[in-house]
Amino acid sequence: MEMTPRDSCPCGSGAGYGHCCRPYVVEDGVAPTAEALMRSRYTAYHQGNIDYLIATHHPTQRYPGQRAAILHSIAATSWLRLRVLATEAGQATDSSGVVEFVAYYADPKPGQVHERSRFTRQKGRWYYVDGDALPPLVPKRNDPCWCGSAKKYKACHGR
Repeated sequence: MEMTPRDSCPCGSGAGYGHCCRPYVVEDGVAPTAEALMRSRYTAYHQGNIDYLIATHHPTQRYPGQRAAILHSIAATSWLRLRVLATEAGQATDSSGVVEFVAYYADPKPGQVHERSRFTRQKGRWYYVDGDALPPLVPKRNDPCWCGSAKKYKACHGR
C-alpha cells in the first residue's frame, strides 16, 4: 500500500510522513541533519527505496553489488520500529555527526540492528559513511516489548 502524506512516518518521529521523511525520500529534498538522514534511510529501507539508499551512502563507501545486497535485505526483512538513542553533532552547521539507533525487524524471526552510524556533510548534503555494530539491547522483563505489541517484554518476545 502506498503511503499518503498524512500517514504516520515509519521512522517513529511522531510526525506525519508528508512532513517528515517524504520530502527527502520521494521529493528530492535535502535532509538538514544527520539524524534526519538516518531516519529517512530507515524509512527508505521500510519502503524498499533502493535508489535513495544508494544515493545517500557516501560515494567512497559504495561497492559493486550494493544494489543486489540491498534488494536481498529488503526482500527478507520486515522493519517494525526505529528508536534513536543518541546523536552527536550532525546539525546543519556541522561537517560530521554520529547517530546511535536501534532498528527492530522480523526476518522472519524478530531481531534488531543496534548501531552507531557516522555521517558526513559535503556540499550541503548529508551522507551515511559507515557504522559500528553494537550489542543488542534487551529490555527488562516488565518493560514494553521492543516489537511494538504493547505487551510487556516477558509476555511477548521475552518468553
